Amino acid sequence: MSDAAYYVPVPRPAGPTGPADDIEIAVFRPTDRTVSTWGPHLQHGAPPSALLARAIERHRPRPDTRLTRLTVDLLGPVPLTDLEVRTRIERPGRRIELVVAELWATAPDGTHRPVARGTGWRLETVDLPAVARTSETPLPALGSFEPHAPHASWQGGYIDTVDWRIIVPFGTPGLSSAWVRGEIALVEGETPSGLDRLMSVADVANGVGSKLDPREFTFLNTDLTVHLFRAPEFREQDWVGIAAETSVGPDGVGMTAGLLYDQTGALGRITQNVQVRPR
Repeated sequence: MSDAAYYVPVPRPAGPTGPADDIEIAVFRPTDRTVSTWGPHLQHGAPPSALLARAIERHRPRPDTRLTRLTVDLLGPVPLTDLEVRTRIERPGRRIELVVAELWATAPDGTHRPVARGTGWRLETVDLPAVARTSETPLPALGSFEPHAPHASWQGGYIDTVDWRIIVPFGTPGLSSAWVRGEIALVEGETPSGLDRLMSVADVANGVGSKLDPREFTFLNTDLTVHLFRAPEFREQDWVGIAAETSVGPDGVGMTAGLLYDQTGALGRITQNVQVRPR
Protein backbone atom coordinates (compact mmCIF):
# COMPACT_ATOMS: atom_id res chain seq x y z
CA MET A 1 0.00 0.00 0.00
CA SER A 2 1.36 3.41 -1.00
CA ASP A 3 2.38 5.99 1.61
CA ALA A 4 2.91 8.63 -1.08
CA ALA A 5 -0.74 9.22 -2.00
CA TYR A 6 -4.26 9.06 -0.63
CA TYR A 7 -5.48 6.84 -3.48
CA VAL A 8 -4.13 4.27 -5.91
CA PRO A 9 -5.85 3.87 -9.31
CA VAL A 10 -7.39 0.44 -9.89
CA PRO A 11 -7.67 -0.74 -13.53
CA ARG A 12 -11.19 -1.49 -14.74
CA PRO A 13 -12.02 -4.34 -17.13
CA ALA A 14 -12.61 -3.26 -20.73
CA GLY A 15 -16.26 -2.69 -21.55
CA PRO A 16 -18.98 -0.02 -21.43
CA THR A 17 -18.11 3.19 -19.62
CA GLY A 18 -21.01 2.86 -17.22
CA PRO A 19 -24.77 2.72 -16.79
CA ALA A 20 -25.07 5.35 -19.51
CA ASP A 21 -22.69 6.39 -22.25
CA ASP A 22 -22.28 9.88 -20.77
CA ILE A 23 -21.07 8.59 -17.38
CA GLU A 24 -17.33 8.33 -16.85
CA ILE A 25 -16.21 5.71 -14.32
CA ALA A 26 -12.88 5.24 -12.53
CA VAL A 27 -11.93 3.12 -9.50
CA PHE A 28 -9.53 4.07 -6.70
CA ARG A 29 -8.22 2.20 -3.66
CA PRO A 30 -7.73 4.31 -0.51
CA THR A 31 -4.47 4.03 1.39
CA ASP A 32 -4.03 4.16 5.15
CA ARG A 33 -3.27 7.86 4.73
CA THR A 34 -7.00 8.57 4.32
CA VAL A 35 -7.99 7.28 7.79
CA SER A 36 -10.19 9.64 9.83
CA THR A 37 -9.45 11.19 13.21
CA TRP A 38 -12.92 10.05 14.31
CA GLY A 39 -12.51 6.31 13.69
CA PRO A 40 -10.05 3.75 12.28
CA HIS A 41 -12.48 2.22 9.78
CA LEU A 42 -13.57 5.30 7.85
CA GLN A 43 -11.95 7.97 5.73
CA HIS A 44 -11.40 11.57 6.76
CA GLY A 45 -13.66 13.90 4.78
CA ALA A 46 -10.81 15.68 2.99
CA PRO A 47 -9.50 12.93 0.65
CA PRO A 48 -12.96 11.89 -0.68
CA SER A 49 -13.85 15.56 -1.19
CA ALA A 50 -10.66 16.07 -3.17
CA LEU A 51 -11.28 12.91 -5.21
CA LEU A 52 -14.73 14.20 -6.18
CA ALA A 53 -13.29 17.62 -7.06
CA ARG A 54 -10.64 15.94 -9.21
CA ALA A 55 -13.31 14.01 -11.11
CA ILE A 56 -15.42 17.12 -11.69
CA GLU A 57 -12.44 19.20 -12.83
CA ARG A 58 -11.23 16.55 -15.29
CA HIS A 59 -14.57 15.53 -16.78
CA ARG A 60 -14.82 16.94 -20.32
CA PRO A 61 -12.89 20.11 -19.38
CA ARG A 62 -13.41 23.35 -21.29
CA PRO A 63 -10.71 26.05 -21.43
CA ASP A 64 -13.36 28.80 -21.51
CA THR A 65 -14.83 27.82 -18.11
CA ARG A 66 -13.63 27.17 -14.59
CA LEU A 67 -15.07 25.55 -11.48
CA THR A 68 -16.60 28.27 -9.29
CA ARG A 69 -18.62 26.35 -6.73
CA LEU A 70 -18.17 22.85 -5.36
CA THR A 71 -20.51 21.15 -2.91
CA VAL A 72 -19.71 17.78 -1.36
CA ASP A 73 -22.35 15.83 0.56
CA LEU A 74 -21.07 12.97 2.70
CA LEU A 75 -23.95 10.49 2.50
CA GLY A 76 -22.50 8.26 5.20
CA PRO A 77 -19.17 6.95 6.45
CA VAL A 78 -16.75 6.57 3.53
CA PRO A 79 -15.19 3.11 4.02
CA LEU A 80 -11.60 2.06 3.47
CA THR A 81 -12.58 -0.01 0.43
CA ASP A 82 -12.37 0.51 -3.32
CA LEU A 83 -14.32 3.56 -4.50
CA GLU A 84 -16.00 3.78 -7.88
CA VAL A 85 -16.17 7.38 -9.10
CA ARG A 86 -19.04 8.12 -11.49
CA THR A 87 -18.98 11.51 -13.19
CA ARG A 88 -21.39 13.15 -15.61
CA ILE A 89 -22.57 16.54 -16.87
CA GLU A 90 -26.03 17.01 -15.41
CA ARG A 91 -26.78 20.42 -16.90
CA PRO A 92 -24.84 21.24 -20.09
CA GLY A 93 -24.71 24.80 -21.39
CA ARG A 94 -22.67 27.34 -23.30
CA ARG A 95 -22.11 29.69 -20.36
CA ILE A 96 -22.77 27.45 -17.35
CA GLU A 97 -22.47 23.71 -16.71
CA LEU A 98 -23.34 21.57 -13.71
CA VAL A 99 -21.07 18.53 -13.26
CA VAL A 100 -21.91 15.73 -10.82
CA ALA A 101 -19.61 13.06 -9.38
CA GLU A 102 -20.48 10.25 -6.97
CA LEU A 103 -18.37 7.86 -4.91
CA TRP A 104 -19.82 4.35 -4.82
CA ALA A 105 -18.68 1.65 -2.38
CA THR A 106 -19.73 -1.85 -1.40
CA ALA A 107 -21.30 -1.99 2.06
CA PRO A 108 -20.69 -4.84 4.54
CA ASP A 109 -24.03 -6.37 3.51
CA GLY A 110 -22.84 -6.54 -0.09
CA THR A 111 -24.96 -3.71 -1.45
CA HIS A 112 -23.33 -1.15 -3.75
CA ARG A 113 -24.35 2.41 -2.93
CA PRO A 114 -23.17 6.02 -3.13
CA VAL A 115 -21.32 7.24 -0.03
CA ALA A 116 -20.51 10.80 -1.19
CA ARG A 117 -21.72 13.15 -3.91
CA GLY A 118 -20.10 16.24 -5.39
CA THR A 119 -21.67 18.90 -7.59
CA GLY A 120 -19.71 21.62 -9.32
CA TRP A 121 -20.76 24.67 -11.30
CA ARG A 122 -18.52 25.64 -14.19
CA LEU A 123 -18.95 29.23 -15.36
CA GLU A 124 -17.74 30.75 -18.60
CA THR A 125 -14.82 33.13 -18.07
CA VAL A 126 -13.77 36.33 -19.87
CA ASP A 127 -10.71 38.58 -19.59
CA LEU A 128 -11.86 41.35 -17.22
CA PRO A 129 -8.98 42.40 -14.92
CA ALA A 130 -10.33 45.95 -14.46
CA VAL A 131 -13.07 44.75 -12.09
CA ALA A 132 -10.96 42.34 -10.00
CA ARG A 133 -11.15 43.09 -6.25
CA THR A 134 -11.35 41.41 -2.87
CA SER A 135 -12.24 42.84 0.53
CA GLU A 136 -10.86 39.94 2.59
CA THR A 137 -8.02 40.63 5.03
CA PRO A 138 -4.82 38.85 3.95
CA LEU A 139 -3.21 36.25 6.19
CA PRO A 140 0.22 36.95 7.71
CA ALA A 141 3.13 35.62 5.68
CA LEU A 142 3.94 31.95 6.08
CA GLY A 143 7.57 32.48 7.13
CA SER A 144 6.52 33.98 10.47
CA PHE A 145 5.30 30.69 11.96
CA GLU A 146 6.90 27.46 13.17
CA PRO A 147 5.58 23.92 12.56
CA HIS A 148 2.87 23.06 15.06
CA ALA A 149 0.44 20.15 15.42
CA PRO A 150 -3.22 21.22 15.70
CA HIS A 151 -4.08 19.06 18.74
CA ALA A 152 -2.33 16.24 20.57
CA SER A 153 -5.37 13.95 20.23
CA TRP A 154 -5.41 14.32 16.43
CA GLN A 155 -2.85 11.80 15.22
CA GLY A 156 -2.46 9.10 12.61
CA GLY A 157 -3.95 8.54 9.19
CA TYR A 158 -4.88 11.67 7.26
CA ILE A 159 -3.82 14.17 9.93
CA ASP A 160 -0.22 12.95 9.79
CA THR A 161 -0.08 13.90 6.09
CA VAL A 162 -0.79 17.57 6.78
CA ASP A 163 1.86 20.15 7.65
CA TRP A 164 0.55 22.97 9.87
CA ARG A 165 1.62 26.56 10.55
CA ILE A 166 -0.88 27.91 13.07
CA ILE A 167 -1.47 31.67 12.99
CA VAL A 168 -4.33 32.19 15.48
CA PRO A 169 -4.63 29.20 17.84
CA PHE A 170 -7.69 27.00 17.55
CA GLY A 171 -10.34 27.57 20.22
CA THR A 172 -9.67 31.28 20.67
CA PRO A 173 -12.54 33.78 20.20
CA GLY A 174 -13.20 34.86 16.63
CA LEU A 175 -11.54 33.46 13.54
CA SER A 176 -8.77 30.93 14.03
CA SER A 177 -6.35 30.53 11.15
CA ALA A 178 -3.50 28.45 9.80
CA TRP A 179 -1.39 27.73 6.76
CA VAL A 180 -1.73 24.04 5.88
CA ARG A 181 -0.23 21.78 3.25
CA GLY A 182 -0.86 18.21 2.21
CA GLU A 183 2.48 16.40 2.04
CA ILE A 184 1.43 13.60 -0.33
CA ALA A 185 -0.29 13.32 -3.71
CA LEU A 186 -4.02 12.87 -4.09
CA VAL A 187 -3.63 10.03 -6.62
CA GLU A 188 -0.50 7.92 -6.94
CA GLY A 189 1.59 8.86 -9.98
CA GLU A 190 -0.12 12.21 -10.57
CA THR A 191 1.02 15.79 -10.01
CA PRO A 192 -1.84 17.47 -8.10
CA SER A 193 -3.64 20.38 -9.76
CA GLY A 194 -4.25 23.61 -7.87
CA LEU A 195 -7.78 22.43 -7.09
CA ASP A 196 -6.44 19.06 -5.87
CA ARG A 197 -4.11 20.87 -3.45
CA LEU A 198 -6.90 23.10 -2.17
CA MET A 199 -9.51 20.38 -1.72
CA SER A 200 -7.04 17.95 -0.13
CA VAL A 201 -7.04 20.20 2.96
CA ALA A 202 -10.18 22.39 2.73
CA ASP A 203 -12.23 20.03 4.91
CA VAL A 204 -10.00 20.78 7.93
CA ALA A 205 -11.70 24.21 8.17
CA ASN A 206 -14.09 22.50 10.60
CA GLY A 207 -11.18 21.71 12.92
CA VAL A 208 -9.57 25.11 12.46
CA GLY A 209 -12.79 26.91 13.39
CA SER A 210 -13.95 24.72 16.27
CA LYS A 211 -13.98 26.07 19.81
CA LEU A 212 -14.47 22.59 21.33
CA ASP A 213 -11.93 20.19 22.82
CA PRO A 214 -11.86 17.08 20.59
CA ARG A 215 -11.12 14.96 23.67
CA GLU A 216 -14.56 15.90 25.01
CA PHE A 217 -16.64 16.33 21.85
CA THR A 218 -16.89 15.03 18.32
CA PHE A 219 -17.82 17.53 15.61
CA LEU A 220 -18.23 15.79 12.29
CA ASN A 221 -19.25 17.75 9.22
CA THR A 222 -21.82 16.27 6.85
CA ASP A 223 -20.92 18.44 3.88
CA LEU A 224 -18.80 21.27 2.57
CA THR A 225 -19.38 24.01 0.02
CA VAL A 226 -16.52 25.95 -1.53
CA HIS A 227 -17.08 29.09 -3.61
CA LEU A 228 -14.06 30.26 -5.62
CA PHE A 229 -14.11 33.85 -6.84
CA ARG A 230 -10.76 33.30 -8.53
CA ALA A 231 -8.77 30.30 -9.69
CA PRO A 232 -6.24 28.87 -7.20
CA GLU A 233 -2.61 29.69 -7.99
CA PHE A 234 -0.60 26.92 -6.36
CA ARG A 235 2.84 25.69 -7.27
CA GLU A 236 4.36 22.45 -6.02
CA GLN A 237 4.63 22.44 -2.21
CA ASP A 238 2.58 25.64 -1.89
CA TRP A 239 0.41 26.21 1.17
CA VAL A 240 -3.33 26.76 1.63
CA GLY A 241 -4.50 29.40 4.09
CA ILE A 242 -7.65 28.80 6.14
CA ALA A 243 -9.35 31.27 8.50
CA ALA A 244 -12.53 29.83 10.03
CA GLU A 245 -14.98 29.96 12.91
CA THR A 246 -17.65 27.46 13.96
CA SER A 247 -20.94 28.53 15.54
CA VAL A 248 -23.03 25.91 17.39
CA GLY A 249 -26.69 26.08 18.40
CA PRO A 250 -28.16 24.69 21.65
CA ASP A 251 -29.35 21.55 19.82
CA GLY A 252 -25.90 20.26 18.89
CA VAL A 253 -25.95 21.47 15.29
CA GLY A 254 -23.42 23.99 14.05
CA MET A 255 -21.88 25.59 11.01
CA THR A 256 -18.31 26.38 10.06
CA ALA A 257 -17.71 29.43 7.88
CA GLY A 258 -14.30 30.41 6.61
CA LEU A 259 -11.99 31.95 4.05
CA LEU A 260 -9.55 30.12 1.78
CA TYR A 261 -6.22 31.54 0.59
CA ASP A 262 -3.30 30.79 -1.64
CA GLN A 263 -0.05 32.66 -1.10
CA THR A 264 -1.19 35.55 -3.29
CA GLY A 265 -4.31 36.25 -1.21
CA ALA A 266 -7.91 35.20 -0.60
CA LEU A 267 -9.52 33.08 -3.31
CA GLY A 268 -12.81 31.78 -1.88
CA ARG A 269 -15.04 30.83 1.00
CA ILE A 270 -16.07 27.57 2.65
CA THR A 271 -19.08 26.50 4.73
CA GLN A 272 -19.76 23.19 6.49
CA ASN A 273 -22.66 21.78 8.50
CA VAL A 274 -21.42 20.27 11.77
CA GLN A 275 -23.01 17.77 14.16
CA VAL A 276 -21.66 18.09 17.72
CA ARG A 277 -21.88 15.26 20.25
CA PRO A 278 -20.23 14.63 23.65
CA ARG A 279 -17.86 11.68 23.75
